[in-house]
Amino acid sequence: MKIVLIGYGKMGKTIEQLAIQAGHKVVLKIDKDNTEDLTIENLKKADIAFEFTRPETAFHNITFCFKAGVPVVSGTTAWLDRYEDTVRICREEDGAFFYASNFSIGVNIFFAINEQLANMMNDYSQYGVEMTEVHHTQKLDAPSGTAITLAEGIIRNLERKAFWQSEGAADDHTIPIYSKREENIPGTHHVKYQSTVDDIEIIHTAHTRLGFAKGALHAGEWLLGKKGVFGMKDMLGF
Repeated sequence: MKIVLIGYGKMGKTIEQLAIQAGHKVVLKIDKDNTEDLTIENLKKADIAFEFTRPETAFHNITFCFKAGVPVVSGTTAWLDRYEDTVRICREEDGAFFYASNFSIGVNIFFAINEQLANMMNDYSQYGVEMTEVHHTQKLDAPSGTAITLAEGIIRNLERKAFWQSEGAADDHTIPIYSKREENIPGTHHVKYQSTVDDIEIIHTAHTRLGFAKGALHAGEWLLGKKGVFGMKDMLGF
């Protein structure tokens, strides 16, 4: 598989390392210092693109890949106000797009557990719910995309919750998300249900970025030959 890496930060470098170990070839690396190399001609040299950049550039990068006819896997967060436009353009261009806020297999199992727990809590209104996420100090967005995905999973399944908010006092219909930034923390997500008699907590703690990168590379391998818009539930089957 011939790969373009759009974004060559920590995630891009980890994907490159794993891809080479798996026998794939990185034919182009795009970073802030060579954005002029992101051309249709250069993209056409690849079988797939991995896009891990910044919120302000994600939409352009992804849709540019569609125009080049190159499938794209993206994990950039905090740009999803343009997601529906991206889906529309992907379909217009007969492209292939795989998006996830988190590619870790463990995190996606955690997503499923979170939704199941939220559904169970519909019968127990005495429990409030709050969330905390902790990441490294270089992470740009807060709350994290993973935390937002967790909150949205709760909202879909817990009838008394309709919104999430970052920090601050929340009303009965809102889930507060508390964000912390500390050195050398790949990512910890904590969902807590509280009552006057007990607490129920579920936690996912990432130890390295390898889980994210392995999942992203697997998504790229899985996406080859497909058309349409996909996510982790499509690949994992739950």
